[in-house]
Formats: sequence, structure tokens, C-alpha cells
Amino acid sequence: MKPFPSRPTAIPARLWRKAAAALAITLLTQAALAQAVVVTNAWARATVQGQMASGAFMSLTSAGGARLKSVSSPVAGVAQVHEMRMEGDVMKMQALDKGLELPAGKTVELKPGGYHVMLMDLKLPLKKDSSIPLTLVFVDAKGVESKTEIKVPVRTMPPMGGMNAMHPAN
Repeated sequence: MKPFPSRPTAIPARLWRKAAAALAITLLTQAALAQAVVVTNAWARATVQGQMASGAFMSLTSAGGARLKSVSSPVAGVAQVHEMRMEGDVMKMQALDKGLELPAGKTVELKPGGYHVMLMDLKLPLKKDSSIPLTLVFVDAKGVESKTEIKVPVRTMPPMGGMNAMHPAN
């Protein structure tokens, strides 16, 4: 058995460069994965005293494809991803038990009268100009789950154009 050298062995510069490049690629890949879903224009509808439900709306864009699996908020006893659609002359609303698919590179709008986050059994009124926390749970195309927590402004009307809030999911 050889004894340890008294001084460290020099590592060739080319190995350092390769190791540094591999580390940089790994860190950049992790950063890209952490921002796989971008949330913009998030808002929640204000309520009146005694109202037990409201909706939250936003735009979701997934770079590589994902699914909004679930949502939660401490202001609601129940939070679900919902869909509203016309069946004949009747507007129907239902929870999306498997979540909402986010096709790669396409923006999916959660808006009144369509896909939205339904907040039920509200624990307090949602007051205009306040904000509420939402936790969004995403599953990417490889099955990896991630969560992002956002603060959603409470409004009586949708935001007018522009990107009012941008939150990369992590």
C-alpha cells in the first residue's frame, strides 16, 4: 500500500475545465427545470361578506410540457382546478380530477367562464386590494413534481393587459 503523498497531486488544467463545464451545464439545466412553468397575470375575484366561494385566474406557460396537478391555499378549505363548458344550452362546471394539461410552449389561460382555480369553503372574505397565497403543484413530462407558491392580488375585475405578475415555478 502506498502512503498518501505529503502534498496534493496537481490536477491538469484540462480536467478542471471539463469539471467546471460539467458543473455549469448541470446548474443551467437545474435552473431551466426550475422555471419550466411561468405564471403570469394571476388574480383572485373579491368576495362579499358571507360568500363562501371564489375563483382565481392566471396564465400558465410550460416550456417542456407539464400538468397543473393541484392547488391549495390557507384561505380556502377546498381548492380545485375547474373547467366550465357549455353542454347544449347549459353551462357546466366540474373539477379536473387529473389536473390541467399544459402543452409545451403554449400558454393556457385560466379565466372566468373557462379553466380556473375554484376556492371553496372560504375562511375569510377576499377583500379588494389584498392578496392571498396559492400553492400550485405541477408535474412535468418526466413525472417530476414541483411546487410554487405565489401571492395573488384580489380584484373585482381582471387585470387590464400586460404582465402584472410573473412567477417562475420551482
